[in-house]
Amino acid sequence: MATSTTAPSRVTTWDFDPAHSAAYFSVRHMMIATVRGEFGKISGSVKLDPSDPTHTSVEARIDASSINTREPQRDAHLKSPDFLDVAKFPTIDFKSTRNVKTGPETYELTGQLTLHGVTREITLTVESDGVETKDPWGKLRRGASATGKLNRKDFGLNWNQALEAGGVLVGDEVKISIDVELVQQA
Repeated sequence: MATSTTAPSRVTTWDFDPAHSAAYFSVRHMMIATVRGEFGKISGSVKLDPSDPTHTSVEARIDASSINTREPQRDAHLKSPDFLDVAKFPTIDFKSTRNVKTGPETYELTGQLTLHGVTREITLTVESDGVETKDPWGKLRRGASATGKLNRKDFGLNWNQALEAGGVLVGDEVKISIDVELVQQA
């Protein structure tokens, strides 16, 4: 009879702390400037395998109506059928499929992103130092940041306007930055 000398893995669940987590984006405007915005309502969870972080899985959900670019008219347009169509597609969802270690504290997290009713694979670069801190209420917390980019047209976000001087009003590439604070669940 064979016996194993390795300890069994203990997967832990960590939920996003919505008060300390956000998703940001930036896109070129008129080909000369960058407009930044954020989604204020983000939730999700991480199943973490501390013995092998590449087995970690992530699920995240963004409330599409929580978009904020600090310009109410632009926000209303982004919520309309021209862009996010939040009445028809109220959430933006991500579910990881693969996690590859790329450095001491970095990973490439690949998963399925569903945006505007279209699901496509996307890869995010994730940084996490693995440090856990106990908060004043006795719960363990840790943080992570992720960055990536996507082509909005891949998700059916095609609205644009040609400029008289050439070029377009809204760039196709959207840069993404996500910061999460995680709370370990019992």
